[in-house]
Amino acid sequence: MQSEAQYALLELFRDGGFMMYFLVLASLLALGVIIAKAYILFVAHRDSRRLLEQVSAGHRGLDGTIEVAEETQGPVAAILASGLRRVRGRGHSDADIEKAVSTTGAIELGFLERGLVVLATVANVAPMMGFLGTVVGMIAAFGAVAEAGQIEASLVAGGIKVALITTATGLTIAIPVNIAYNFFVTRIDRLIIDMEQGAEVVMDMTPALRAAASAYGSIDPKDPRLHREGPPGGKVG
Repeated sequence: MQSEAQYALLELFRDGGFMMYFLVLASLLALGVIIAKAYILFVAHRDSRRLLEQVSAGHRGLDGTIEVAEETQGPVAAILASGLRRVRGRGHSDADIEKAVSTTGAIELGFLERGLVVLATVANVAPMMGFLGTVVGMIAAFGAVAEAGQIEASLVAGGIKVALITTATGLTIAIPVNIAYNFFVTRIDRLIIDMEQGAEVVMDMTPALRAAASAYGSIDPKDPRLHREGPPGGKVG
């Protein structure tokens, strides 16, 4: 039974013509991107939510938060580490901190969106390659009729079969790839929200750190004002 199914697939591949090679290549490329992207976004979302929960608990202090952020993968951790390192270092203005957070966020967003263009291209091009196979199959069918000088079903059937196989293959590839693309875009949008929360945490910690620096001459990571339950209410505009 299994050998018959494999033979049927090979026969369909052979009957589909030369366009089947390009369609299979496109499907393998999209499959590799989907697997890699699914894993990256899963890890990023899981670690980001866990990191935000730890930071919101407020028990680690500045140095502890930076250490956890540096040990955690994902865009939120990168934003927290970049911003809090500048908050800890003296001489950085609010504009410098915002610029560091914004730059890191842009870099991380570019990394998250990497590969989406491949999925979008495959989703758009696969049906077109299938339609191109359709045109090639119809040209072959009418060419066979022209050479025979009369219309026979056996002459036309081969070309029509090629046309149907390539069209069906192109659509079969494009539909799941398009679904995966939209799913990944949704996941990235959720991560963007997490990144904005991470940036908000950085800016919310700045007033307490500045107050500690003014009171004690330097930033003390053990200052009780840096161990609040939940993010501070004040924000720096």
